[in-house]
Amino acid sequence: MTLLDTFFNLEVFGSAFPALLRGVINTFLLGFAGIGVGIPAGLLIGLFRLYGPKPVRYLAVFYIDILRATPMLVVLMIIYFALPFVGIRLSSWTCAIMAFGIVMAAYMAEVFRSGIEGIGKGQFEAAAALGLPFVVTLRKVILPQAIRVVIPPTTNNCVSMFKDTSLASTVALAELMKEGLDAQALYANPTPLLGAALIYIAFLWPMVRLVGLLERKFSKERTR
Repeated sequence: MTLLDTFFNLEVFGSAFPALLRGVINTFLLGFAGIGVGIPAGLLIGLFRLYGPKPVRYLAVFYIDILRATPMLVVLMIIYFALPFVGIRLSSWTCAIMAFGIVMAAYMAEVFRSGIEGIGKGQFEAAAALGLPFVVTLRKVILPQAIRVVIPPTTNNCVSMFKDTSLASTVALAELMKEGLDAQALYANPTPLLGAALIYIAFLWPMVRLVGLLERKFSKERTR
């Protein structure tokens, strides 16, 4: 068998493509669900970390530190395999979205904290001088500026989220990697796995380049 037949077998890839396509759809759904949970939760936790009462701030710091120090796979395994021992049984989808969402929230909380702290204190003082309530100051003055600052790291975290969706194969969720593994076993050929890898690269590489472009764009704006 030639190298091409082993790793780039078009017949095998054509047969496996429908399964890989299903996996791509599930990967997108899972990634967007994790991002949809993680970004709003991260913003809320970041605000608690900055402006909450002292016990709440300590709790937010603890949450952020623990989740950032714990591998995503470990969080996924605990939710999927440990919770049933206390009577909590969740589907693969629910477990994966919970795991990705809570870990994404920890990283996004630090991103938002950094972005908000990067806004000069004079902005708060000016808003207070105008008589704006604190919540209104955050919503209309601080957050719109902070969001521009956090766009590049947020995009980078989104790329990482889509890459981490491959871990959902460990809880039998039929995302792209799981479909690639199943097809590889079915056809006894690694072509489906390489096809899955190429699909990941095809939709994640433009996002990686976008991160670089955004970083350069906002870096130039800050130096003006």
